[in-house]
Amino acid sequence: MSDSVTDSSNGPELSERGDIPFAHIPVLSQELIEGVLTQTAGVYLDATVGGGGHSKLILEAAPESCLVAIDQDTQALAAAQAQLADFKERVQFWHGNFADYSPGDVQFDGIIADLGVSSAQFDIPERGFSFRHEALLDMRMNQQQSLTAAEVINHWDEAKLADIFYVYGEERLSRRIARRIVERRPLKTTTELAETIFYCVPKSYRYARIHPATRVFQALRIAVNQELAVLEKFLKISPLWLKPGGRIGIISFHSLEDRIVKHSFKESELLRVLTKKPMVPQEEEMKRNVRSRSAKLRLAERLAEV
Repeated sequence: MSDSVTDSSNGPELSERGDIPFAHIPVLSQELIEGVLTQTAGVYLDATVGGGGHSKLILEAAPESCLVAIDQDTQALAAAQAQLADFKERVQFWHGNFADYSPGDVQFDGIIADLGVSSAQFDIPERGFSFRHEALLDMRMNQQQSLTAAEVINHWDEAKLADIFYVYGEERLSRRIARRIVERRPLKTTTELAETIFYCVPKSYRYARIHPATRVFQALRIAVNQELAVLEKFLKISPLWLKPGGRIGIISFHSLEDRIVKHSFKESELLRVLTKKPMVPQEEEMKRNVRSRSAKLRLAERLAEV
């Protein structure tokens, strides 16, 4: 295997290895590696390589193994290239959405996916994922796609906005919020949107445990990136990529994702579920990395061929 990048979208090659403002702390690392690593000379797939943290642990723990690293975020993939440069031909990079990947004749001993938004995507202001920073409404994980959060907020009709806030954000005030957004648009920045939401909800709601814009921002991100639809597609096809006895481990960060993973594993005729209940971070990890507190890991194993 080589460290070249193939690009599903025919965009620019990701060969730059300079300083990249992209860092991500891998969560549930020990549990994931112990659960998925079955062969020291195996072939593995990291379907959401991010900054490369989980991939690095696999390559170090299994020194004769090789790995395919996928990400739709060009900044993440460039950061992973830098992180994994020392492993050279043991790593092959692929730019695109994991649901669009095709391994050809290759079968894997293990597949991992760490879903959702990385710490880096939240922390780089211009990506527009967080209302902690003022930035244009973007939220694209794949910067080459055309649909942005600004397009959704400013052009989708009120009923459709309310639906995504309710379904993807589980926001009980979805209709009220959608109505106020339509009244106030165009909205250009993350802070404009957050302020609009903040002042349209009751005072008791404004000062609850989480900021009242949190669920709306989650819903927008899911809608922009079609996260649940591509996850369902990936979970249908990825068991076919495993060798008999190969394992798949999925880390999710909210109940919508976890529910899809749980039912997909349970309903698959190709998989045996290894985690009746999801594995969650230990208290020590949550203290080190507060963003790990909502992480859940589910594992399954490819059944032997009949």
